[in-house]
Amino acid sequence: MNQRLWDISPPVHEGAPVFPGDTPYRQRWAATIAPGCPVNVSEITLSPHVGAHADAPLHYDPAGATIGNVDLTPYVGPCRVIHAIARGPLIEWEHIAHAVDGLPPRVLVRTYESAPVDRWDGRLAAFAPATIERLASLGVKLVGIDTASIDPADSKTLESHQVIRRLDLRVLENLVLDEVAEGDYELIALPLKLVSADASPVRAILRELQPARP
Repeated sequence: MNQRLWDISPPVHEGAPVFPGDTPYRQRWAATIAPGCPVNVSEITLSPHVGAHADAPLHYDPAGATIGNVDLTPYVGPCRVIHAIARGPLIEWEHIAHAVDGLPPRVLVRTYESAPVDRWDGRLAAFAPATIERLASLGVKLVGIDTASIDPADSKTLESHQVIRRLDLRVLENLVLDEVAEGDYELIALPLKLVSADASPVRAILRELQPARP
């Protein structure tokens, strides 16, 4: 049986929105097909936080692991998508409590009716630190969100990132969940093996779960 896939990664191109002050995506051609050159080869410059991405502990902890050295287990496996659309600025427990029975180890929260893939949203919704605490208490190992950060855009203390650090959770940001119904899926969102980086782009997808065999 073919299992349906949902691509939950935003497009990455020149002009793709980035956190203010972050390095935008740029591309140039280092070589192009022509007489004497059989291939096109591009050169890209970008922040590892462009598009859908996985933060490494190093991003919020000076002694934290780089993204190339984290365990990949949290980024693959059963997950639940929960809708908390237009409930910001902080996703509180009451916004997701309707869907927490029997949680798998991965939780992705949709906050947008339609994700702003073409512009920066400084009023993005973020997680309340207590919400992450409670998710972790239920065995969650990875949290994801369809905004650019699990903390408010203007936060200087990054309280939710610090909860992630303390509890050794993993995080995905900038997902696109517009076409994804609430429910359970298989998540596949592997970071690149960037051995000294603080984050990595991911091509995040959800896969329909296989029906239980009789």
